[in-house]
Amino acid sequence: MDIRTGVGRRRRWTAEQKGLIVAASFAPGVNVSDVARRHEISPQHLFQWRQAAKAGRLVLPLDDDAMFARIAVDSGTGPDGLGVDCARGLVVEIAGAVVRVSRGTDMELLTAVARALKAAA
Repeated sequence: MDIRTGVGRRRRWTAEQKGLIVAASFAPGVNVSDVARRHEISPQHLFQWRQAAKAGRLVLPLDDDAMFARIAVDSGTGPDGLGVDCARGLVVEIAGAVVRVSRGTDMELLTAVARALKAAA
């Protein structure tokens, strides 16, 4: 039996607290309902915060595992065909895979691809 005190009380979350909880829910392999349960909020509430983050209305903390790469700008492609081609976009090599990024690329999809490649490396 699970006994909770203060059921029905309304809590106030700071933007920083919301950001930390939402960031935890975006971690690879994490179940959103488990994160919600751990913080004693409903999954629906957490999904609303996630939508706010995706829309830019909620700021998430920086990822401690963020990767930075050196970028070299070239007027054309390099001898191996990789690099920057202003007409076609940016070509990036991540963990041995070549990813072509052009204007209008869905950033959420690009982020998911980069995370998947990082996890596979």
